[in-house]
Amino acid sequence: MKQIYMDNAGTTQMRQEVLDEMIPYFIDKFGNPSTIYYYGREAKAALEDSREKIAQLINADPMEIFFTSGGTESNNWALRGVTAANKKKGNHIITSSIEHHAVLHTCEDLERQGFRVTYIPVDKDGLVDANHVINAITENTILVSIMHANNEIGTIQPIEEIVKLVKQKNPKILFHTDAVQTVGKIPVDVKDLGVDLLSMSGHKIYGPKGVGALYIKKGTRIAPFITGGAQERNRRAGTENIPGIVGFGKAAELAKEELKQQHDKLINLRDKLIKGILDKVPYTRLNGHPSLRLPNNVNISFEFIEGEAMLLNLDMKGICASSGSACTSGSLEPSHVLLGIGLPHEIAHGSLRLTLGRNNSEEEVDYVLEVLPNIVGRLREMSPIFEERKEP
Repeated sequence: MKQIYMDNAGTTQMRQEVLDEMIPYFIDKFGNPSTIYYYGREAKAALEDSREKIAQLINADPMEIFFTSGGTESNNWALRGVTAANKKKGNHIITSSIEHHAVLHTCEDLERQGFRVTYIPVDKDGLVDANHVINAITENTILVSIMHANNEIGTIQPIEEIVKLVKQKNPKILFHTDAVQTVGKIPVDVKDLGVDLLSMSGHKIYGPKGVGALYIKKGTRIAPFITGGAQERNRRAGTENIPGIVGFGKAAELAKEELKQQHDKLINLRDKLIKGILDKVPYTRLNGHPSLRLPNNVNISFEFIEGEAMLLNLDMKGICASSGSACTSGSLEPSHVLLGIGLPHEIAHGSLRLTLGRNNSEEEVDYVLEVLPNIVGRLREMSPIFEERKEP
């Protein structure tokens, strides 16, 4: 059975061009970039070339790009590094209630260490109100961390506006954004955004897993997250993952070249999928902002059924998707994001996330629109709650 992959927010299929670029650095070009002989210089050149490509994707200076093992490490480093380096100035952090767990769980850990965290609520579309952020600022605030776009519901936050207001209130407050879901999908310019730190990941843009980066604006006070050698200008120790970094660099280069073309294609597929589902299936609602959303994100709640049951039935039809419910991770609690936008537990449990990618076609969208209504109808027939709803 042919598989239709629509979980591109979870990970993407690495491009052949990326793999081709990486392979020599596993075997022939195996040097350690910290050494001065030929193989080391060769690896160092590849490292800096990749740094340049990633910097170009977000309009940063290459010396502001620091390689990590992925988005989770980048988020951890941003929060832990800033708080460690600035704790004499204050102990207060501001974030949103719908951040990725890499941010939320790190904030919870920092609270256990004595830091204070304010979690800003969002509206029904998942938007953060800039005024709520400003009103939360105290004389002890040292960091604000608001994600650029949400990984579950796709809502894009007004980061530029929020940063501007935060800096007007207190220019010394540092601002971090988790841009794992936006870099390579929509235009991201760190100078326009005005952020001090920005997290990225390789495997979300058709690159390899196990590699990411943290943009650190020049002059930002941040402590190293991993100590040891002098790699990454004494800020992130450990021999660099050259094959992964080369792959990340190539993926960034391709993403920059194809950004507009892919953006337009994904929006067309996304809108067709949203309209088709809402038209064909009753008792549904779109989660996330209707227009300020990622070009590839579809998140819809289906009343009277469980998201996990939908996933299993879609999988039997060769469709790979994910649910707004965290059931599959061993938790019976629904998504904190869906609860954060005000959905009741039972509706949050019945959510489906379809995230499109460069390999998806209109024919695949048509197939999903043919299969999904039947699955939902069949599951609802087995639901006692739906039966009660149908009774006069």
